Amino acid sequence: MALRGQFITFEGTEGVGKSTQLANAAATLEALGVDVLVTREPGGTPMAEAIRELLLTPRDEPVNDLTELLLMFAARAQHLHTRILPALEQGQWVLCDRFTDATFAYQGGGRGVPVDRIAQLETLVQGDLRPDHIILLDAPVETGMRRASQRGELDRFEQEAVSFFQRIRDTYLERAEAAPERYSIVDAGDPLEQVSAHVRDLVCKFHSDLL
Repeated sequence: MALRGQFITFEGTEGVGKSTQLANAAATLEALGVDVLVTREPGGTPMAEAIRELLLTPRDEPVNDLTELLLMFAARAQHLHTRILPALEQGQWVLCDRFTDATFAYQGGGRGVPVDRIAQLETLVQGDLRPDHIILLDAPVETGMRRASQRGELDRFEQEAVSFFQRIRDTYLERAEAAPERYSIVDAGDPLEQVSAHVRDLVCKFHSDLL
């Protein structure tokens, strides 16, 4: 029976380069002979992607904070039980663009949803499953928003005020400080080559630590 795979999540505010570094990490691990699944949240399955569309599409109707939170975890439950857990059980390493730390940061820090409410849903949906490693790509909010604005039309979250994203960044950094054994902070404001080298070093270390 294959050993359980590793679950690595990539976190950060808008425009910090998560997609680029997910691809970088996947290529690094595949070169080491690791079977890798790259996925994202919200999304990762057809049903979860449909929920993602609901969450990200700008709309005139105000979206209640609880509605947003429950949709996030509905997508997560579908993604986790139909894709992430089966992959881990088969020995694949799962690299995920955001997971529940994003919910604590965006819905908790950004929206002000009580942390205990998020934690209750985390336990309900995930049981005791938590990422083995969290790579936090961190950059000043203004840097990330400038990059995000260059990608084209902004989604419902990207249209929020700078103060919203500052609260998100602060929450991420607070969570990383509270659990340094799980978080690796990468300065996403550095030149791309330097950021990519840092991420490659991290995933190589995660791999070597298991040998």
